[in-house]
Amino acid sequence: MRTGVRLAFDVGKVRVGVARCDADAILAVPLVTLRRDRYGADLEEAADLVADHDALEVIVGLPRSLSGGASASTRDARRWARALAGLIAPVPVRLVDERLSTVTAHRELHESGRREKSFRSVVDQAAAVVILEQALATERSTDAPAGEMVAPIQEGRQ
Repeated sequence: MRTGVRLAFDVGKVRVGVARCDADAILAVPLVTLRRDRYGADLEEAADLVADHDALEVIVGLPRSLSGGASASTRDARRWARALAGLIAPVPVRLVDERLSTVTAHRELHESGRREKSFRSVVDQAAAVVILEQALATERSTDAPAGEMVAPIQEGRQ
């Protein structure tokens, strides 16, 4: 298992949940929720977090349908990950299947005694924690980074 901080991002239409793990890649914790911005401020904030935490790697959740198919959210997450990869290179960005991460986050928040009304501010962070925990577990069991590597968006191409 590689040592080093990883950041995970749960990309939604309105918010981006962020989680991080410790340098030993043992504990994943919620970090912050970013507001999506059509001008890219969320991407710049994400890039700043990567630099501030000296991240070894970035994990971005890839939303898929239960059957594994793609959707508009899948394409949006891929675009967001590619744009981030362009901002933070050479730090690698990987896409990891996030099916049921939000459902798992909701269940865990319920089990911890949180009320549904208080979820909005933290559910995206909790989903990012689930994504990061899944990626770390995969790396522990396979001795290889989880998910697929993201190629950055090249200048002038979307």
